[in-house]
Amino acid sequence: MSPTDSALLLVLYLACFAAVHSLMASLPFKRRAAKILGSRMDPWYPAIFAASAFVMIAPLVYLVYLFPGNILYVAPSPWRWAMVAGQVLAGLLSIRAFVDAPHRFKVPLQLSGPGASGAKALAPRGIYCWIRDPFLLSGFLIIWLTPFMTTNILILYAAVTVYLYLGSLHWERRLLAQFGDEYRSYQRRVPRMIPWRGRLSPEG
Repeated sequence: MSPTDSALLLVLYLACFAAVHSLMASLPFKRRAAKILGSRMDPWYPAIFAASAFVMIAPLVYLVYLFPGNILYVAPSPWRWAMVAGQVLAGLLSIRAFVDAPHRFKVPLQLSGPGASGAKALAPRGIYCWIRDPFLLSGFLIIWLTPFMTTNILILYAAVTVYLYLGSLHWERRLLAQFGDEYRSYQRRVPRMIPWRGRLSPEG
């Protein structure tokens, strides 16, 4: 397979993954799933969503292994280990993001909307007092701190960067549907990814 064909294959597979993943993350799809799963929506849907993402990503990783492309660079020590440490910290950041706002990921609350019975306030805390989308930041850090780079990985990472950013926009639309004006006010006071404004006070 030529380098152009292998790069195209990777991008096409990523596009297919993005389409399925985005569909499953959408509110209309979740509403349909809620009719099927009923009260079992939580925790089964998040588990199914995560498992399906893992299953779909595995072939992409294998394709990168088969068709890595030409080597562009390999970071020498100690920079290599500094980059890996940055990736580990980015992974911990994602875990912290789940811990700091578990109500953001509960599907019934996502579907109920602001003011509905059982709805919870936004109540930003922890990492969310600094940035709105820690998953966007951690995703960028994990991919771009990879201590080696090839042509196909570079093309794939560029496509993933676009997808992560578009996914962040989708995520914010979903949060607006869940929290309404409370989230609009939060958007004005807290940056999306870079904590350049400092920490939001709990009273803010």
